[in-house]
Amino acid sequence: MSFNKVAIIGGGVLGAQIGLMCAYTGHDTTFWLRSESSIGRTKPKIERYSAMMLSALEKSKALIGNPMGAYVYPKGLIRNWGRINADQIDELIDMAKKNFSELIHIELDMAKAVADADIVIETMSEDPKAKIEVYTALKDLLPEKAILCTNSSTMVPSAFEKYTGRPEKYLALHFANTIWKNNTAEIMGHPGTDPEIFKQVVSFAEEINMVPLELHKEQPGYILNTMLVPFLGAAQALWANEVADPETIDKTWMLATGAPVGPFRILDVVGLDTAYNISRMKPDVNDESSLSYKISKLLKEKIDKGETGINAGKGFYTY
Repeated sequence: MSFNKVAIIGGGVLGAQIGLMCAYTGHDTTFWLRSESSIGRTKPKIERYSAMMLSALEKSKALIGNPMGAYVYPKGLIRNWGRINADQIDELIDMAKKNFSELIHIELDMAKAVADADIVIETMSEDPKAKIEVYTALKDLLPEKAILCTNSSTMVPSAFEKYTGRPEKYLALHFANTIWKNNTAEIMGHPGTDPEIFKQVVSFAEEINMVPLELHKEQPGYILNTMLVPFLGAAQALWANEVADPETIDKTWMLATGAPVGPFRILDVVGLDTAYNISRMKPDVNDESSLSYKISKLLKEKIDKGETGINAGKGFYTY
């Protein structure tokens, strides 16, 4: 199966990046958004991330001939680093500008957004009700050929397959943040996913310059977040229990492990809305004596002040 037309449901942090990578690699890409206000929030993200991608390409020219270049070049933007030269990078920059201009569309009409789509990627927030509403609305609009994927960070596809109307063509396709550098694509089916559809999604991931990471069974959090979420949770617990402030916690992690950033800087990139939604899924979140409640309350206080992370200009840090 060839994937020519892609529909992205939602335009958040990862939705915007996924759509840009699809367009960068030559796929006609349409974002479906709920409202005009959604467009006002999504367009700046598209502009910001496209500028970051173009900047990463420009800066990679300085890495040519540097032994470290092979480790730090933008892997999602340059397929073959070993044979690249500055002129070829300029050609990629020109191609990216053209594709971003011509292949990205925004649509408020869901039927128009998914018309003739080969693959549809749902990138809504980690809210089960919101996802079910979207799947229910999509069910009768999708063309027969369309494969439906979820980019959910924590929820498994078997929780939603019955709402999709195409369980055999439904699975998870999860990306890491800064997709053009950290070019992973975790692919996870549910028991009813057609193995052939799974293979096609692996091929699609390769088409958009990702490294497909195939999961053999369902796992909440996939591979990456199974490791990352407890790490971020431990940092938030230290903060909520007033053991140390976020800056000190980050400094401790960075100095002791050599990591370039700490957990609270990561939370700013992920977005505090996402962290809050994950915290709200904890079974004891309404127990005022619980740690889950404390973390949720503190995150909500920051969100209510507009401090939702790097895209807002302020989270745990100011940008």
